[in-house]
Amino acid sequence: MFEKLEIIQMAQSLAAQSGARMAIIAENVANADTPGYKAKDLPSFAETYAADPGQMRTTRPSHLTDTSPATLPMVERGRGHEAPNGNSVSLEAEMVKSVEARQNHDMALAIYRATADVIRASLGRNR
Repeated sequence: MFEKLEIIQMAQSLAAQSGARMAIIAENVANADTPGYKAKDLPSFAETYAADPGQMRTTRPSHLTDTSPATLPMVERGRGHEAPNGNSVSLEAEMVKSVEARQNHDMALAIYRATADVIRASLGRNR
């Protein structure tokens, strides 16, 4: 019943996107010394959500349920400075992206907690 609330669905999507983004960031860091490797990233959650303001848009049946990094659309972020070996991973940029992903995940958890508190209060129960 509660999973049908739009705010819960949005928080679930935000948490899944944040987790998938952290996996891609970890892959980028692991390949920081690989010659010719281009850094990858996911589109931001805001871009994805703003693409269809009415509701989350699915592009395939498992779009919102299967969040493994291999199935999500990736964007190569090879712009900027490349190492002489063609590698475009910047550890500093990956650290910043990991902090953003962590903040988004924490925000999704805070939304879950706040929503649960509101539902409990509406039922006349305290924490």
